[in-house]
Amino acid sequence: MIRIHRVDLPESLARDLARRTGGLSAQKADAHRARAAWKSAKTTRSRLTGHLVEMATGVSRCMYCGDSLGAAIDHFEPLHETPLRAFDWLNHLLACTHCNSHGKRDRFPRDAVGAPLLIDPSSTDPADHLWLSLTGGAYEPLTPRGEATIAVFGLNRADLVMGRRAAFTRTKCMLRELGRCAREEAGEIRSSLSAQPFADVLAAMITASRLANPPAFLGGPEVVAALRAYEHGS
Repeated sequence: MIRIHRVDLPESLARDLARRTGGLSAQKADAHRARAAWKSAKTTRSRLTGHLVEMATGVSRCMYCGDSLGAAIDHFEPLHETPLRAFDWLNHLLACTHCNSHGKRDRFPRDAVGAPLLIDPSSTDPADHLWLSLTGGAYEPLTPRGEATIAVFGLNRADLVMGRRAAFTRTKCMLRELGRCAREEAGEIRSSLSAQPFADVLAAMITASRLANPPAFLGGPEVVAALRAYEHGS
């Protein structure tokens, strides 16, 4: 999981969301009415999906696991708890079927004072709560929020751990090639690096490359130099 930067919506779409939220508020809508209103707003949902895809890492990747295709809009705070946030742009994230329907479902743990424990990557940097082992492929929690997020979304399920390890190997190879190839080919490799799933692996590698003494497992000076050049767009 990595930080997602939320885009500004077109004024017409923002007005549409505000109007729909006002309607729910006037009705004092419960979760049932909020879900019905959300389901019927097909054009609005389609427009929102387009902007979420624009925000997503890779090619429309899930904003939680970073691997699978983001297939649906997830309400970060579920409608059974906050029905009036059905059309709140700040409550919308792109999620895959596994993270949304099999992992999170209606689970939304809170701490002792009622604050959400799950990480919203569009408002919080997941790196403050999660540490990714590049060699092992698994996440370790740094805070209770990190622990809850790993558990609810299954971020350490076997397929994701194996996928991250494979992505680490693949990314090292691509970065070595990036430092050796011609400018035109370098552009293609940069695009491929940005388009691949498991953007969290590349992000963790970039973070490690910033250290005064980058770890040897990154792949040596050639890979470190390529990471630093990739980060700065050079």
